[in-house]
Amino acid sequence: MLPADSAWLALENPRNPMTITVMMRAEGLTASRLREFLQVYWVAWERFRYRPVERAPGWWWEQDPVFDLRHHLDVVLDRFTESSLQAWVSAHLNQPLPLYCPLWKFWLAPNAEGGAVLLLRIHHCYADGVSLTGIFDRLCSASPQQHPAIYGARQDGDWSPWINAAKERFEQFVGGATVTATAGKKQRAQAESPEEQAGSLLDQLARNGLKLVNEFTDFMAEQEDTPSDLKRPLSGHRQCRWSAPVPLDSFRSIAKATNVTVNDVLLSCVAAAVRPCLGLSGSALDDAVMHAAVPVDIRSRLPADLQPEPGSLGNYFGTVFVPLPVDGESGLERLYRIKQETRRLKKSWQPGIAWGLTACSPLIPEPLRQPLSEVFYRKASAVVSNVPGTPDARYIAGCRITEQMFWVPQAGDIGLGVSIVSYAGQVQFGVVADESVLADPGIFLQDCLQELSELPGGSPIVV
Repeated sequence: MLPADSAWLALENPRNPMTITVMMRAEGLTASRLREFLQVYWVAWERFRYRPVERAPGWWWEQDPVFDLRHHLDVVLDRFTESSLQAWVSAHLNQPLPLYCPLWKFWLAPNAEGGAVLLLRIHHCYADGVSLTGIFDRLCSASPQQHPAIYGARQDGDWSPWINAAKERFEQFVGGATVTATAGKKQRAQAESPEEQAGSLLDQLARNGLKLVNEFTDFMAEQEDTPSDLKRPLSGHRQCRWSAPVPLDSFRSIAKATNVTVNDVLLSCVAAAVRPCLGLSGSALDDAVMHAAVPVDIRSRLPADLQPEPGSLGNYFGTVFVPLPVDGESGLERLYRIKQETRRLKKSWQPGIAWGLTACSPLIPEPLRQPLSEVFYRKASAVVSNVPGTPDARYIAGCRITEQMFWVPQAGDIGLGVSIVSYAGQVQFGVVADESVLADPGIFLQDCLQELSELPGGSPIVV
């Protein structure tokens, strides 16, 4: 198993299981349709028939010798109302996945109010949010009569691309060869003598090494979050809630009116909702430091020979710690301060550094792993993940998907996770929180939507 995948097993915590939860509403989805769909298309990704096992010197993928889809699909015939459905989903968030089989499971509630509900829980070691979104994009067609054209992937556990890439770069360094990005640079390199090429390479490595040291130092020196109600010891019991869909145009109009990105608007809403959750006031609030751990896809930042194939599973994201201006007195102030921070972080190497540190966690002796994790995750009080879905409506097993929602895991002692999903021109907020840090996630969602309606260019939203 690649280190970036096994890291999520190393970071497993009984109070914070490293599982991703996905929920869909699909009109008319039945158990027989779903069962056939999963048997033909879902398990075509061979990794879903494998389970993680720990053998020295690390974690390995092992095929389940008695794999049976019946172990991974439950049909629940209860007639859920909206409130009872939220309680049911919250209850499943707190249940561990059995270790004797692959770590994923579906539940189908065909009689839920508002349409059939499909719930998936899957361990983070299988995939990140971008990987899962890519799979559903392939499997969920744009027409009820259309079948997935390309799907599935073999599970080979091949480390050779990573080993070959490291070997190639080492040989380039020893041989003094310089790989350049443009034809002009290539011609100049050919004109140089071997000694000049080696000098150019060493100079480039020195500059990059200095930048890496500076970036790593800044990353590790990032101020830890101020003690607050969000930093209380976790109880291990979590609740989740989700908002009604909001038109994506509401976010776009604010972004256009204020010259920011849609992601800046989303983070501004989270900052406003977090402010009353801290339990701070006066000078304590003015001096408060609070970060959101925001996952960032790094696939495009990897060398071409290490970028994963489209549709493949795995974890290829780093984390940036975005300071949230919880002391900001107005929505516009919070929005522009977030814009400044996100621009700074986009230019940094922080996502790659965080990905590398996470990937190293399985290699660290267990007695040292927890202290390192605490140093890493004391720098945030919440995880905020934004996953863009398809702009058009999709169909699963021929049934129209009307809503998509997911909830992110929170590593270490972080007790609050906020997820934002766009799908078919709509946006929904989701929140999952340990009961010790947030007693009523519903109020948090109301504050997010209230902030959205009050920003310049926003419009009143029914909460």
